[in-house]
Amino acid sequence: MADSILVVGIPLDFIFFACLLLGIAVFHRHTLLIALIGLAVIVGYKMGFTGFKFGTGVAGLVNHMTHEWVMLANLFLLLMGFAILSRHFEESRIPDEMPAVLPDDWKGGVVLLIIVFVLSSFLDNIAGALIGGTVARHVFREKVHISYLAAIVAASNAGGAGSVVGDTTTTMMWIDGISPLSVLEAYIGSIVALAIFAIPAAMRQHRFSPVVKNPQSGLRVDGARVVIVAVILIAALAANVTANLKFPALLDTLPVLGLAVWAAILLTAFLRAPDWKVMPEIFKGTIFLLALVTAASMMPVEKLPAASWQTALGLGFVSSVFDNIPLTALALKQGGYDWGFLAYAVGFGGSMIWFGSSAGVALSNMYPEAKSVGLWVRHGWPIAVAYVVGFFVMLVVLGWNPDAPH
Repeated sequence: MADSILVVGIPLDFIFFACLLLGIAVFHRHTLLIALIGLAVIVGYKMGFTGFKFGTGVAGLVNHMTHEWVMLANLFLLLMGFAILSRHFEESRIPDEMPAVLPDDWKGGVVLLIIVFVLSSFLDNIAGALIGGTVARHVFREKVHISYLAAIVAASNAGGAGSVVGDTTTTMMWIDGISPLSVLEAYIGSIVALAIFAIPAAMRQHRFSPVVKNPQSGLRVDGARVVIVAVILIAALAANVTANLKFPALLDTLPVLGLAVWAAILLTAFLRAPDWKVMPEIFKGTIFLLALVTAASMMPVEKLPAASWQTALGLGFVSSVFDNIPLTALALKQGGYDWGFLAYAVGFGGSMIWFGSSAGVALSNMYPEAKSVGLWVRHGWPIAVAYVVGFFVMLVVLGWNPDAPH
């Protein structure tokens, strides 16, 4: 592979990627088109000038995609599958009963974010975010402020950051031999961060549209759909744990989690038919994320700065625009990190921008108004503050204890 062309000392690859992100931020109504055009430009540049990590020309592109296809397939299947799950959950009518459970003032919004946090600790954070978004749509009468949408994504990412089954990045650490107890330390930062961003987001949502005080009367929960939701979630969790413990090699060769989710969807279709009408819109949002992740995977980020707490802190901000999966893979190869800090940084950092995490993209498929970087940053700024404060609380409480290469 040839060296990247430098412009003022910056690889041209990064300049193209920065233009792609700027285009998404400015023209957020055309995110899919911009992502596809940006990806095409980057692929053309790599094929014509620098080559890929695993070769040059068409062969290099094929080899690159051969290494990336499992991750991309998993994301595709999970985003599409969890969209079906969220519709089953919504049509079960459980969300309509939630106002009877939640406090009817701003504290109701806080309790819902805590529920999302807890769910994401043992489910995939995409599922946690979609369930939270589905409940929010009902309890706030379909008027959900963008600051609260950002908080739902942040709560789902924070909940998954300390659990090896709650986020793809922490699962990667587990596969690589890192103890789940090392990752568990991330919850110190996550809980502090939740306490900081949840209250202002809930108060802003309460002013915008408060929790419905009285649930609809005469509702009857659809038990069959509740069973379907449970089966899908258990299938995802069981596949994750079983593959990690018994067949870790499968995770590199097959999109195990996505296949497990879709197997459960199809096997339970006889109970209640899935709502296939949501597929076209979800498909567009999913292709957008895959284009962005693919473009990020082609960036020349092979050499990270030396492992330190400053680098880990910076990776959290980088994760808001770069896919955190390749960043985590590089950090694991490099070694020398305190893995609890890295789990918190790459897990929670992507919450600062809507496309910085798959949970954010999934929720924005449900709420298209969230696809604005300007509005997300403007109204979701407490998340960035919470990230920094949570990180430094971890540093004070735990100290930086780097692991030797494992």
